[in-house]
Amino acid sequence: MKKLFIQTYGCQMNLADSEEMAAHLLLRGYALTDNLDEADLALVNTCTVRDHAEHRALSFLGRLRQWKREKEGRHIIFAGCAAQRLGEKLKKTFPYLDLVSGAREIDHFASLLDNSGLFSAAQGGEAQPHGITGYVTIMRGCDFACTYCIVPSVRGPVHCLPSADILAQAAQKARSGCPEIMLLGQTVNAWKEDGKTFADLLNEVSALPGVQRVRFVSPHPAFITPQFLAAVENNPKIARHIHLPVQSGSTKVLREMKRGYTRETLLEKIDALKERGFALSTDLIVGFPTETEADFEETLSLVQRAGFSAAYCFKYSPRQGTPAAQMKLLPEKILEERLDILLNKVKGLAEAAYAAQVGKEKEVLMESPNKGRTSDNFWAQTQKSYTIGTVVRSRIASAEDTLLMTRD
Repeated sequence: MKKLFIQTYGCQMNLADSEEMAAHLLLRGYALTDNLDEADLALVNTCTVRDHAEHRALSFLGRLRQWKREKEGRHIIFAGCAAQRLGEKLKKTFPYLDLVSGAREIDHFASLLDNSGLFSAAQGGEAQPHGITGYVTIMRGCDFACTYCIVPSVRGPVHCLPSADILAQAAQKARSGCPEIMLLGQTVNAWKEDGKTFADLLNEVSALPGVQRVRFVSPHPAFITPQFLAAVENNPKIARHIHLPVQSGSTKVLREMKRGYTRETLLEKIDALKERGFALSTDLIVGFPTETEADFEETLSLVQRAGFSAAYCFKYSPRQGTPAAQMKLLPEKILEERLDILLNKVKGLAEAAYAAQVGKEKEVLMESPNKGRTSDNFWAQTQKSYTIGTVVRSRIASAEDTLLMTRD
């Protein structure tokens, strides 16, 4: 049997896209491998949100030239957001590349394989998911026009997938042994269908047989509505954690980013989520071209007020084709200093968030025999061994940096 190696860069949506593309290849006679040297096909699924991520993918593609030469019949597929942005010109730079599949073509990936003449016809059956979490994409694209972001140009406008298809896919994942369902979309909580909202969809997915926990990423603050809050408050199967990208704590910078909310409205929504027992994580950008020292201090104060349990912090990275790319960049030294300050702030808050869990009783969904995650997304280690995928209720005995230790 031929072997498939997958290299994925970027977000959880890219992981879901990789899983979806892998399913088509598994049905065409491939088996997954973590060892590139034994693989016959390399699938590189890429990110272009930041210049660094795109360069990493292209560098890996460059190294695949020698890999392909070493064994006859090897093939390379370059997919995802960087593939969408760079298009077929990739083959001029990398002539040994076999197929290019942009992020907008994910729904036509099977046809691309069939029309290439490189693969066998698909056989019947369902590809089995890996791990306890079943990733289900519910929407593609983005209708926002954030001045720093290239995603709308590579992913396109919002397209909400039908609820019937979403529920069928989630049910299949649950039947296959995934007790946790992760709903995915660029602005996932903007999903809608006729009169149905994202809140309705959350409740429908959580009611499926075998589903014990539902997560979603990445929501946009603009769609944290009263209806959404009521749905998550009253449904214990919806995980008590939200990754809410805020990007900045300054209203001025948020306006220049075209994020669609102010510091004040953001804090109102953060407070509403915390009142309902939710832990929050976030994405933050330091050094947006117009960011002053005062703006940065506002970000620090918002981070302190929110008490984020985790945060992904990045220096501003200009992306060709976005409005912000025309702005004058701040000195690299300032970016480095601000990022260092923010990272230290976030590290302290994360440790405090873990320490605050000591003495509480938690439900831990086991991802390995001795380790799993709580509903509010804290990693916990158990003293006893348990079956992967089961939920263990235990009291937290101690916290070691960012790991909880249970009493079992």
